Amino acid sequence: MTEELDLLGQDSDGDSEEVVLTPAELIDRLEQAWMNEKFAPELLENKSEIVECVMEQLDHMEENLRRAKKGDLKVSIHQMEMERIRFVLSSYLRCRLMKIEKFFPHVLEKEKTRPEGEPSSLSPEEFAFAQEYMVNTENYLKNVALKHMPPNLQKVDLLRAVPKPDLDSYVFLRVKERQENILVEPETDEQR
Repeated sequence: MTEELDLLGQDSDGDSEEVVLTPAELIDRLEQAWMNEKFAPELLENKSEIVECVMEQLDHMEENLRRAKKGDLKVSIHQMEMERIRFVLSSYLRCRLMKIEKFFPHVLEKEKTRPEGEPSSLSPEEFAFAQEYMVNTENYLKNVALKHMPPNLQKVDLLRAVPKPDLDSYVFLRVKERQENILVEPETDEQR
């Protein structure tokens, strides 16, 4: 568990650089991404590099456990740790899919209007899922309900019909390191 993993990062110029992480740092980043995604009201930027590295690390751990002695206590502890990591990973991915399903027209619209240099909030797989989900939802609505309505009501605008993420909802945060010169302005009546 002391080996280091390469994680592809982006610097401000858009150039790729490799960041070397230990498995513990990688798991910390996964847990941070999971908590951020879980408590954010909207879909955050995808962390596909972290997900891929964690999956590679889990495969590597499984190979090591197959070679280990069966009755060893370390094996059962490593298996429990692998299950914990799998839980965090699957919970992170489930949370992202839940948000995509809940806000699919808005997620796709945001992705279409995203500037070229800005990082995508969807992985290619998530984007394909969101598009397929939208097509299936439209087909279902047409086949089940809309075809039975009067002609002037047979169209539905999903952007208006599906609620947007509530960006004004309360979010709790924890500061991990000391920050200087941060000003939090008091609420005015217009902001309530």
